[in-house]
Amino acid sequence: MSEGTESPMTPQMKVNYYVVPWLLFGVDLLVILTSVYLSVRVTRVGRFIRKYSIDELPQIFNVLRGNMSLVGPRPYLPREREKIGDYYHVICMTTPGITGLWQVSGRNDIAFDGRLQLDAWYVRNWSLWQDITLLVRTIGVVLGQKGAY
Repeated sequence: MSEGTESPMTPQMKVNYYVVPWLLFGVDLLVILTSVYLSVRVTRVGRFIRKYSIDELPQIFNVLRGNMSLVGPRPYLPREREKIGDYYHVICMTTPGITGLWQVSGRNDIAFDGRLQLDAWYVRNWSLWQDITLLVRTIGVVLGQKGAY
């Protein structure tokens, strides 16, 4: 979010399963909790919100709009297209999700290539039972604060 913008909803361009950029809405905690110059992780409230992934809740609006699902690979930024490489078409075969295999497997503790492998595996091996399992596991990961920075 640029300086001077006062909206707490930050649109971010993402790539969806149609290989078309779309806007993803999320809360910009820098505007809500701190000044432009402080990181969200600096304040107590900011650390709490990030630790428990509360800042991800606005993603529900993207699910209701049909741009995301509850479970699936997290959306990638357009600038990550080249780094995705051969995984791109596999990952884009499904709707991006709020949570997924990457989130419950370590999230930010996993390198980008590991994330790609997990996302591709998820798409190739999708099942309703797996989605239910991932939703339940997500609760444990969020409460255990694993991998959230």
